[in-house]
Amino acid sequence: MIKKVNVDEICLGMYIHELRGNWLEHPFWRKSFKLDDPKDLQKLIHSGVHEIWIDTNKGLDVAVVMVTESAKEPEPEPEPTKIPLAVKKHISFDEELVAAKKIHTKAKKVVTSMFGDARMGKALDVQGAVVLVEDIQSSIERNPSALLSLARLKNANEYTYLHSVAVCMLMIALAKQLKLSESQARQAGVAGLLHDIGKMAIPNQVLDKPDKLTDEEFDVIKQHPQRGWEILKASYQVDDVALDVCLHHHERVDGRGYPEKISGDDLSLFARMGAVCDVYDAISSDRCYKRAWGPAESISKMTAWREGHFDEVIFHAFVKTIGIYPSGTLLKLKSGRLGVVLEQSRKSLVTPIIKVFFSIRTNMYIPVEIVDLSKGSDSVDSIEDPFKWQLDVDRLQGIVE
Repeated sequence: MIKKVNVDEICLGMYIHELRGNWLEHPFWRKSFKLDDPKDLQKLIHSGVHEIWIDTNKGLDVAVVMVTESAKEPEPEPEPTKIPLAVKKHISFDEELVAAKKIHTKAKKVVTSMFGDARMGKALDVQGAVVLVEDIQSSIERNPSALLSLARLKNANEYTYLHSVAVCMLMIALAKQLKLSESQARQAGVAGLLHDIGKMAIPNQVLDKPDKLTDEEFDVIKQHPQRGWEILKASYQVDDVALDVCLHHHERVDGRGYPEKISGDDLSLFARMGAVCDVYDAISSDRCYKRAWGPAESISKMTAWREGHFDEVIFHAFVKTIGIYPSGTLLKLKSGRLGVVLEQSRKSLVTPIIKVFFSIRTNMYIPVEIVDLSKGSDSVDSIEDPFKWQLDVDRLQGIVE
């Protein structure tokens, strides 16, 4: 179906049927094309074109239905809210960051202990995981950007533990974007926290190998979803959602994943969510064998892979969750300054709130200033790599915090 939409409703995956106006007035030589490159999306948003015709038969529609009918899970019976309404009030990034840092520290301890118990064959403290997830859920309700900004704070030695914490955070934030119920969001969070517990059954010399894995070693790594499912199945406190995500977070919608090579409608909503969140955090984190891609570059890579790999609707919702310029992205502004994205603006995906700290003109650090691009005249010029500017990455991380 051909329909007219405003430019601020445009997203990756849509098929542009027609750009109205003289072709000299916008940066595209063609009027009809699949919008699958983040750079083209940025050009389109800043082009001055206000209305665009899309073809929903060839690409995504405006996100009026965030979850396809086949992917919907039955709604549970209404339950009394456990979080007071006052706690759910949105608060500032800086205010929530204080609580978020405490939750992040607690999460590292809980997951390290729980995964250590799994490696030793001990019973899991699932209730402790549920309490932690409730704390994470409350923080994301108050301000999702604060806790998500800490997701990349991990080194190669602690990757397995903090990766699980990050996937938990992302699952809860994505569940909120998909408008799932509070109990479903909590289930998604627990599933994210436990999804990689099977890696505790993998030998350390394979799990932490700094070089490229051999085919035989990769086959061993690919056992972790099944091994994790077996560990969780032995605990009667773990629900079906956590079991499902643990076993199926490496499946693909085209059936080319593992371990069961299931595809399409046979993959649950939560498994599709887990696949997206797991890949994003993995490629945007430093590993013992690879330097992390930046947040925006990670989204760009996933956009290129998404056909066949990810569910289109879930991936689109994920991009809306973390933004075109996710927290931690280094941006160059048209004013000649560099800044790091703190959080998303409620007005537009292309006008985040950033911390400006460096002048390109003087090639010097400047006093840190918080800039809301939705309220001023400055705007994004480009996404930058900290290494290109020879910035002190540790200092950069301190600025974000």
